[in-house]
Amino acid sequence: MVRMMVQLTEEQVKALKELAKARKTPVAKLVRESVAQYVAVSESGAKREEARLRALKFIQDIKDGKYVALDIEDKTDVSANHDEYFAQAIEDDLR
Repeated sequence: MVRMMVQLTEEQVKALKELAKARKTPVAKLVRESVAQYVAVSESGAKREEARLRALKFIQDIKDGKYVALDIEDKTDVSANHDEYFAQAIEDDLR
């Protein structure tokens, strides 16, 4: 382990001491656990941000026409006309 000097507010120290006493564990252990949790959350947050940026780029690529979503019949307007297509499919099945 590496020693570090950290400055905390009086309120933070008081809260840490109370928590350490309640858990019957050293303050240093609470600090190490807190830092480990913060690092883990920060890493997952960075991964989430990276995924969000990739998704936004993909959406922009769709808007720019780099990708075209087609259904199995090569139609591009299914989301706008799904009721019409559904009714037509039902009619075809009833025939």
